[in-house]
Amino acid sequence: MNAPFLWHNGQIKPWAEATVHVSAHALHYGSSVFEGERVYATPQGPAYFRLDDHTRRLFESARMYEIDIGYTPEQINSACLDVIVANRMPSAYVRPIVFRGAGGLGVLPSEGSPVDVSIMALNWGAYLGDAIEHGADVGVSSWNRPAPNTHPTWAKAGGNYLSSQLIAFEARRGGYAEGIALGYNGLLSEGAGENLFLVRRGKLLTPPTSAGILAGITRDTVLTLAADLGIPCEERDLPREALYSAEEVFMTGTAAQITPVRSVDRKDVGNGKPGPVTRQLQQAFFGLFDGRTEDRWGWLTHVRTAVSEQEAA
Repeated sequence: MNAPFLWHNGQIKPWAEATVHVSAHALHYGSSVFEGERVYATPQGPAYFRLDDHTRRLFESARMYEIDIGYTPEQINSACLDVIVANRMPSAYVRPIVFRGAGGLGVLPSEGSPVDVSIMALNWGAYLGDAIEHGADVGVSSWNRPAPNTHPTWAKAGGNYLSSQLIAFEARRGGYAEGIALGYNGLLSEGAGENLFLVRRGKLLTPPTSAGILAGITRDTVLTLAADLGIPCEERDLPREALYSAEEVFMTGTAAQITPVRSVDRKDVGNGKPGPVTRQLQQAFFGLFDGRTEDRWGWLTHVRTAVSEQEAA
């Protein structure tokens, strides 16, 4: 899945040469923040989707954990472009990651302890396979998302995904493609690695950002596209039973994109097939990359154009 080259601490290097010491703070304590970004093949060549927004969230996550990235957002964006160019990739899943390196084994990192920054690209298709077409079978997990004031769920931090692993392991043991977590209050939160949407009586519903979720960029994209299409939307608290009475359910994320859910806890969602609202939003979303949907929001960063502009500057 991996490409031959990645960007590590300021330079492009072969994949195998990007090594980390076993005493790295992030390995012991989860002190990393990261992003998942997609580059799509478009008629104008490879294009990042919402690159600036991903980089902005990377810096926000690092700020919450007092990690000094050591580069500017513009330098990170430029490095993301370089990775695609170096690997000559028409499309990719890209993973920038910032983590505390080898600098002592105390929980509290010492002043001036090293921070590593890497950006890697992979050939990675739909996260849940053919579920993006036919729908995924999911189950509600016994594991809850963390309560407020435990750790910041808005930060995309490595340690947060220990919870996601527990949810995903339980889902796999139960024969499901993915798990859905409830929040500390027993209300719907999100999937192991995706945000959650329901369609009920023609209205699009999603748990609020106060529900222990990561405020996803694809989630925001769907809300924007839905409003543009005239689909009524509401962010609100939702009980578990809303899943069983919904006409449609789908999950969103950079990896999952827009993936329909066909059953929850072995109960069919609607008629057990992806519904019309889900399909309409999928068409608008994927239309951004083949020209069917006009990019009126400036979400696409075309790699060739951006590199040419940098070279001319």
